[in-house]
Amino acid sequence: MKRYAGVLMSVTSLPSKYGIGCFDKAAYDFVDWLEKAGQKYWQILPLGSTSHGGSDDSPYQAYSAFAGNPYMISLEDLIKEGLLSRRECNAVDFGDNPAKVDFDKLHENRFDLLHLAYERSNISQDPEFQAFCNDNHWWLNDYALFMALKSFFKEAPFRSWPEDIRMHWGFALDYYNRELYFDVEFQKFLQFKFDQQWTKLKKYANDRHIQIVGDIPIYVSPDGADVWAHPELFQLDEKNESSSIAGCPPDSFSADGQVWGNPLYRWDFHRSTGYEWWVTRMWHSFKLYDVVRIDHFRGFDEYFSIPADKGSAKYGHWEKGPGMELFRTIHARLGDVNVIAEDLGLMTDGVRKLVKDSGYPNMKVLQFAVDPTDIAFGNDYWPQNYDANCVVYTGTHDNETVVGWFGCITEEEMQMVRDYLCDQHTPLKDLYKSFIATAMRSAAKSCIIPMQDWLGLDNTARMNTPGTVDINWSWRLKEGQVTEQLCEEVRNVSKRYGRANWDALKAVEKAAEPEETASV
Repeated sequence: MKRYAGVLMSVTSLPSKYGIGCFDKAAYDFVDWLEKAGQKYWQILPLGSTSHGGSDDSPYQAYSAFAGNPYMISLEDLIKEGLLSRRECNAVDFGDNPAKVDFDKLHENRFDLLHLAYERSNISQDPEFQAFCNDNHWWLNDYALFMALKSFFKEAPFRSWPEDIRMHWGFALDYYNRELYFDVEFQKFLQFKFDQQWTKLKKYANDRHIQIVGDIPIYVSPDGADVWAHPELFQLDEKNESSSIAGCPPDSFSADGQVWGNPLYRWDFHRSTGYEWWVTRMWHSFKLYDVVRIDHFRGFDEYFSIPADKGSAKYGHWEKGPGMELFRTIHARLGDVNVIAEDLGLMTDGVRKLVKDSGYPNMKVLQFAVDPTDIAFGNDYWPQNYDANCVVYTGTHDNETVVGWFGCITEEEMQMVRDYLCDQHTPLKDLYKSFIATAMRSAAKSCIIPMQDWLGLDNTARMNTPGTVDINWSWRLKEGQVTEQLCEEVRNVSKRYGRANWDALKAVEKAAEPEETASV
């Protein structure tokens, strides 16, 4: 069995110009770096169009299950197309810290530039744009109108809109499509440019033997185009208000549990349609990605349902999900697909059986293995207990960095780490390398390491702290931080533990060979 390695890093974390990582030269340079480092995978966070405000621009609370994030459109490409000038882009304030995304300034200023590019584009005459709109009308029309309405109603949640358009009535759709025609077309322009640029970048990666691991949340945003346009898919009342919402029960980490607020699916309705929406969502995801990680996979076995009018997880209860019926349907319609099942959190026999029956590799997070009460080193997250059909991580986007975690765990836990690594002497600041090596030499078919851990960064580089807002999703690489020296280190570790992507390395070697001089 071939074993591979990869790197976890959000596109938004690239050291691009103009405030946020995007599909520009920095992305192509990173793909080249991955190729030289012998990596197989670039795992990213969801590419969805994020909301702005209380959700902290979370990629897991997108306005659509199908639309892309306009923040990721390369302004450099728009400059090359003549739609923007460099002076116009340089004049915009995107924040003064290149290591952090300033979402407030980004939201305030980037869309003005994108709208200027739209006004200069003459996009309605572009046959490629027309073809894109025709091919994607099944989600694009509702999404584009939804976003135009969000702007028209000053970003208010759609449930506060006038009843006719809040309820998605046909005559209201016709009226607002006429009144907001150019705003709707602008949103379609953004999706066209996103698709155009992402398709080009993904092909560049694939041509260099790098596969993209995408990430889709199980749930959709409560204030999004999917719920607004297709209320029949969700547990809503006659006014299209959520009757039950998602969350998780009280536990040792949270005495009150968590209320996520996402609308729950009407699985009986989905079943009656042959799971058409989910099949379509997965088909669309595999157009964007080579491998799809499904977040909160356990929710397909059982999901936690909280009465919306209670607003507290203390009143929630478990309900049965669609189970293997959904995945058998996906297999029947789409064939063998490359899925990673994110099965972290509360594990039950039902979840374990669903993961096993699906055949999808599940996730192992090395940080989760450390438990002083587990004196036999017997829990599922210690590498000796893995089977091959899994993906191992040192941590995920929701965890502390390894270096940050080392600084926060107890002395007893730290000793447990050193005992397992058989490493009592390496300075703490360098111990993360031994931790990475432990993951890399495990039996797991795939090993994916967050870029922050390869760099040995502390918790100032943490991507997300669950249960908090206003401090997340903003970490970015600094220019020059990903070096040739690190590339060599990653390549050597990958070779050492049998995870090197030899197709990529051979291509790099071939490209470096001098061209034969033609005989005179």
